[in-house]
Amino acid sequence: MWRWEAYHLASSVEETLELLAAYDGQATVIAGGTDLMIDLESGEIPPPRALVDITRVPELQILERAGEHILVGAGVTHTRIVESPLLQAEAPCLVEACRVIGGPQVRNMGTLGGNVAHALPAADGTVALVALGAEAQVARRTAEGAVERTWVPITELFLGPGRSAVDSRRELIVAFRFPARRPLEGSAFDRVMRPQGVALPILGVAARVQLTPDGQRFARVHLCIGPAGPVPFRARQAEAVLTGQPVTDDTIEQAIAAALAEARLRTSKYRATREYRQEMVRVLLRRVFPKTVERARTGKGVIVP
Repeated sequence: MWRWEAYHLASSVEETLELLAAYDGQATVIAGGTDLMIDLESGEIPPPRALVDITRVPELQILERAGEHILVGAGVTHTRIVESPLLQAEAPCLVEACRVIGGPQVRNMGTLGGNVAHALPAADGTVALVALGAEAQVARRTAEGAVERTWVPITELFLGPGRSAVDSRRELIVAFRFPARRPLEGSAFDRVMRPQGVALPILGVAARVQLTPDGQRFARVHLCIGPAGPVPFRARQAEAVLTGQPVTDDTIEQAIAAALAEARLRTSKYRATREYRQEMVRVLLRRVFPKTVERARTGKGVIVP
């Protein structure tokens, strides 16, 4: 059975990138390891010579409001997200997404950065971040050895199922940021999955909406559905259908029809048929949109039991 030759505990972003560079693509970062270790043991990815543990990098543990944005470090666990009063108020959809990931042990270890880095189009945390309009800060070393940090839209991090645009053997996702909650704005997440609790979702949806000052029309809409294609899917046609329109059941049904027309749903041998997923898009959006509207009107967040 494969085992790594060295295990390093990095204390900073700079040290992490320096260690990765020293192994020239033959080391990879590890945080919770809930996805990585399974992939390594199953042979899904080539084994590295070394693992660089980033759980002690303080910068990756940040969770705060920074000006007009909410900042969440890539090393923040799902449990911390669920238990955060800040995120319960500012990003209900992210809290609702992270609290259904795996079981308690997985949520205690798994990180938001790992969820995104695994690059699955149905990853719960990723679906919520896309709906929130999040950006990711990616750090890398330049040819001269300096550390370069870049904020990029989260939708640019994915190349296909399980294929990340971030090279975990040379680069590092440091943090995520998204706009703080505005007046008359709300978000929500819901999903359907098999009952064993640790399986990937059959379908998940997240929405973030802002209403007009009178609370009667959609002023701004972000909608993500997963899996509905090879990468996390923004339902932009459905967003356009809602924007500027009255908050009515008829308008929501028009948006659902638009989402179904543009989504690339498929049959999965082990999870669900395309037809079942189509029906679940209807079911979940009929749940999520009224919840987002209620939260936008009342200013309430999510209440975690």
